[in-house]
Amino acid sequence: MRLNRRRFLSITAAATALGTVGHTRGAPASWRGRALGAEAEVTLYGMEGGALRDIPNLLADIEKLFSLHDDTSTLARLNTAKTVHHAPEDFTDLISLCHEMHGVTSGHFDPTVQPLWLALAAGTDTHAARAAIGMHRVHRRAASVSIGDDQALTLNGIAQGYATDRVTEHLRAAGAAQVLINIGEFRSLGGPFRLGLSDPVLGLHGWRSLNGAALATSSPAVMNIGPEQSHILDPFGLSPARWSSVTVEAATAAVADALSTAMCHMTVDEIDATLARRPDVARAILVSHAGEVAQRQA
Repeated sequence: MRLNRRRFLSITAAATALGTVGHTRGAPASWRGRALGAEAEVTLYGMEGGALRDIPNLLADIEKLFSLHDDTSTLARLNTAKTVHHAPEDFTDLISLCHEMHGVTSGHFDPTVQPLWLALAAGTDTHAARAAIGMHRVHRRAASVSIGDDQALTLNGIAQGYATDRVTEHLRAAGAAQVLINIGEFRSLGGPFRLGLSDPVLGLHGWRSLNGAALATSSPAVMNIGPEQSHILDPFGLSPARWSSVTVEAATAAVADALSTAMCHMTVDEIDATLARRPDVARAILVSHAGEVAQRQA
């Protein structure tokens, strides 16, 4: 079966959920389904499961914004028309966050790599696609978003995290205080939830106790475009990824998702500088291609 990028990443993330919360009164309520091309699961403790009923519709609305595979999505319309007017607030908010993540990573997070991904997947010349990369050409003006005529965006490096955060805030507003959300990335209300950290080559290499925070893992090794090129692209060139996997723990899943993606191509010094700029990021856990594990904190 052929799986897209997002599905590969969700398999990696889902494999890390090796533990759950401890002593909580009552049996948990849960919802399982699909979101953004991946298996998703929400487990709710200590209250009735009625708040879970709205999740499928909420996630369907998010998919209508960010899907690359639905020609009617806001993202697909932007990539085709190059400008979208009256875009929904969730879409413009995420574009603004993409600019923020682009800046904090000194350009290593860049959604404008989509034409390069397509060229590599098709085995065609990449010169024009590489020339199209540049987040500075993506503009948000109030409810309008525009890109360059030769550009296209992918939000696969941040949209799952954003969806995770939206579901988290929905459940918080419904009164939930103890919940674990997994929509490709993890976020919790309350806790602690014990999550295993897994690398596709090294396997299980550690554990994190998640308590009111988010966790995202990105791994270049889970999928290649062609014989050698990782699916996580370096916007500065076609260099091999520096890390086998990167896990980021942060206050929100969108930030953790974006940074774990970007850090796959960043040096230790660049990662340290990024962490120093973001007090909402607790740590980055790096696994080298040789199987060495390092933890970086601001």
